[in-house]
Amino acid sequence: MTGSGIKIELTTAQVDRVLRRDAGSGGLPGLLRGLGDREALSSTYRALSQSTRVSRSLLLGLLVLACFPPDGGALAVSEVAARLDMSPSTTHRYMTTLLAVGLLEQDPRTRRYRVPLAG
Repeated sequence: MTGSGIKIELTTAQVDRVLRRDAGSGGLPGLLRGLGDREALSSTYRALSQSTRVSRSLLLGLLVLACFPPDGGALAVSEVAARLDMSPSTTHRYMTTLLAVGLLEQDPRTRRYRVPLAG
């Protein structure tokens, strides 16, 4: 999809609505609060991934996005992988996909990723 001009943009409210429907625990804010606590994150992810109405892959992609600070701070693949207890290769695949659709951008010099700042 490189160069196709496809861009997907979701507002925080849209993502929150989708997650709240099945999570029953506060949606995206609940997941974000759990990022600092691996046990809580793992528990929340397990509960959500059990639902037949929730896409496990999409959920993992949203969790990758949720790792990034809202101020535009950049992270390396290894940092995101460590936060989510995912393999670096799987994390890289998710981040490359998010980069391809414009939900992440990469600094060519440092090779670190960040969420594009609105504006």
